[in-house]
Amino acid sequence: MKYFAAAATLVAAVTAHGDHADQEPIEGPHKSLWYNTLPGDGGTQADSIFSGISTFGRIDYSPCLATEDVKYDIAFIGAPFDTGTSYRPGARFGPSGIRQGSRRLNLYGGYNVPLAANPFNSWAKVIDCGDIPVTSYDNAWAIQQIEEGHNSILMREPATHAKEKGPSLKGKTLPRVITLGGDHTITLPLLRSMNRAYGPITVIHFDSHLDTWKPKVFGGAPSKQAAINHGTYFFHAAHEGLLRNDTNIHAGIRTTLSGLSDYANDGYVGFEIVEAREIDTIGTAGIIKKIHDRVGHKNPVYLSIDIDTLDPAFAPATGTPETGGWSTRELRTIIRGLEGINLVACDLVEVAPAYDTNAELTTMAAADTLFEVMTLMVKKGPLSEMVSSEVEEIEEKMEI
Repeated sequence: MKYFAAAATLVAAVTAHGDHADQEPIEGPHKSLWYNTLPGDGGTQADSIFSGISTFGRIDYSPCLATEDVKYDIAFIGAPFDTGTSYRPGARFGPSGIRQGSRRLNLYGGYNVPLAANPFNSWAKVIDCGDIPVTSYDNAWAIQQIEEGHNSILMREPATHAKEKGPSLKGKTLPRVITLGGDHTITLPLLRSMNRAYGPITVIHFDSHLDTWKPKVFGGAPSKQAAINHGTYFFHAAHEGLLRNDTNIHAGIRTTLSGLSDYANDGYVGFEIVEAREIDTIGTAGIIKKIHDRVGHKNPVYLSIDIDTLDPAFAPATGTPETGGWSTRELRTIIRGLEGINLVACDLVEVAPAYDTNAELTTMAAADTLFEVMTLMVKKGPLSEMVSSEVEEIEEKMEI
């Protein structure tokens, strides 16, 4: 009898539940418990920075390559490629590692004190577009995927000043794109994408290596595809006409060479060199001045940062580490010193998280460096203002 009574009760409960099929489900914790307005300048604090799905700095995510509905002014995109490396692989995990290292960037609201700006709370719509799908089986195809994926993100109308004139070849204002690598080979397809938007472009290159080597010197070039790798991509970029002559610069160089002819070839490719050891004589201020003097303040500039610019004591998780590098503090100071330069896009490469410490030193250093870059871009304003400032300068000269 007890069994039948229990069964009847269960049937009654199910029937009663069915009568309320149109009842709305009860929601979880109230949103205000998870997203709170911060005091001060009105930023927002997510739940716990150690929880949830990782995006760069916990910014909004959108699968940009699957939809064109979302608008943005600065987009982060990953390029998980590492089959062009010559020593330690693993940079295919760089995009996810950098995102992990960025989790606490806006823990206190994200205000950048030295640059006096908050890139998480500004005029700019900043989103994380996820990763470009990249095959690990065919380098030629992967390089094409990276170029096309990046160009799809780059060539869209931005959220701000979309209809105003900009510095691109077609006179349009475009969004900025920050790419998470990936080994440094990815810079070649990224520069090909940039060339389609801006023509030959000025490059600031932070690295311990030149990466302008002739293919026969670096890797032996046993095939056409093997000739393109993380030590030769600038050689190819120069020969393809992707670089703006006599305005490009390396910073942080301390590599060994096959001979002094490597430096001669580097000059032919179009670069000036700032060696890492120069920081001992001219300091960070001297290095910043050299960069400004070389690239100027009128042209669109592409920034490429190899995490091995840093000494392995600060960033051990990289494909080709070189001792004698800069500290994280020194690199961040120099990056902040680029204020005033027209940065239109950036990549940060060669983060291979498998070689990192348990404390995530390398991925945090990478994320913090990009925090500085993102802040510079926000402070500079929409790219339409590059054209506005040029017009004002011309008008002032005409008045004189």
